Amino acid sequence: MLALSVNGKTYNVDVEADTPLLWVLRDTIGLTGTKYGCGIAQCGCCTVHINGVATRSCQVPIGTVGTAHVTTIEALAQDGKLNPVQQAWIDHDVPQCGYCQTGMMMAVVALLKEKPRPTDADIDAAITNICRCGTYQRIRAAIHAAAEGASPRHDTSAAR
Repeated sequence: MLALSVNGKTYNVDVEADTPLLWVLRDTIGLTGTKYGCGIAQCGCCTVHINGVATRSCQVPIGTVGTAHVTTIEALAQDGKLNPVQQAWIDHDVPQCGYCQTGMMMAVVALLKEKPRPTDADIDAAITNICRCGTYQRIRAAIHAAAEGASPRHDTSAAR
C-alpha cells in the first residue's frame, strides 16, 4: 500500500511500485483527465505536475513519487473559476479533437509559473507536447493571452 498526494488529497493505493503514475491516476484513483498517448514520455498527453514541475506521468513509477504532491488537470480550476490557461484555450478555440489538450495545458501552466511572460523561443523550448491536429498557432496565441491576462475574443486573427 502506497500513500499518494493528488490534488491536495491523500490516496492509499494498492499497486506495484513500478506501476506508472498515469495508470494509478486513471485506473486506481479514477482521475481520467490525464491521457495516455504514447507510453514513452514523448507526446506529453500524460503531463501532470509533480511538486510543481511538469512531468510526463507515463514513465514515472509510482514507487518513486513518495511524498511529492501531484497535481492533475482536475485541480486547475479553483472555486468554480477556470485557470487563465483554460480560459485562454476556450477564448482562442485551441482544441480540435482535444485529446492532447489536458497535458498541453499542464505544461503551459508550469511554463507560466517559471516564465510569466514567455517569448516564442521560451514556448518552443518548454512546450514539446505533440498536437496531432496541429493547432500550434492557436496554442501559442493562447499562451501569450494567458500570460497577458487578455481577453482575446475580439482579436483572434493571430490565432487562426
